[in-house]
Amino acid sequence: MKKTLSIIVPVFNEESTVRQLLQSILDVEIPLEKQIIFVDDGSTDGTSRELASLMNANHHQICVVSHEVNRGKGAAIRSGLLKADGDILLIQDADLEYNPVVYPKLLSPILDGYADVVYGSRFVGGDSHRVLYFWHYVGNRFLTLLSNIFTNLNLTDMEVGYKVFQREVLDEIELKENRFGFEPEITAKIAKKRLRIYEVGIPYYGRSYEQGKKITWKDGFAAIFAIFRYNLFK
Repeated sequence: MKKTLSIIVPVFNEESTVRQLLQSILDVEIPLEKQIIFVDDGSTDGTSRELASLMNANHHQICVVSHEVNRGKGAAIRSGLLKADGDILLIQDADLEYNPVVYPKLLSPILDGYADVVYGSRFVGGDSHRVLYFWHYVGNRFLTLLSNIFTNLNLTDMEVGYKVFQREVLDEIELKENRFGFEPEITAKIAKKRLRIYEVGIPYYGRSYEQGKKITWKDGFAAIFAIFRYNLFK
């Protein structure tokens, strides 16, 4: 029986990108069936209308979960997991900073039998990266270093949006973080399970704040708290 990839897409106010993103996901060729789960996290623009239109046109491949109010990326991922039927689970941001064309590269270590978890990395490999904010780069590297100190992993990009899991990995983990603390939380919890974790270089098409980038310095401090919380306490 052909395996299924469940693609969970948290969405908040991304009216201008969701249609292009869906087409990119549909176009990429992988040896898996695709289940695409959009989680509308309390959007206040036209995202909900766009998603309703897309679901009507592609009802056999996508489903939409809606939050009445914005609850954050981690909460959206948990809602998406409740709908996911796939053998492999992939997290996809909705803002086009990450291009689905890299799905074959991300899936390869799992499909080849080497990995339980695969992280993308914006900081390794020869792929193209948009040049943007220096202090964001410093913050990302610092958070990855701090996380690595506690997990004893040698990740280069803990905060990356692309993370792929064999289903049983997430079936055995209880997630709690509602916002961007999901990234250090899941990293701490998979590290404790001694799983086979791989990392692959990916291109990164970063956005400016004028283009809708949402993460702020407050999320950085929340990530530090999450690193200590989930590595030092059960």
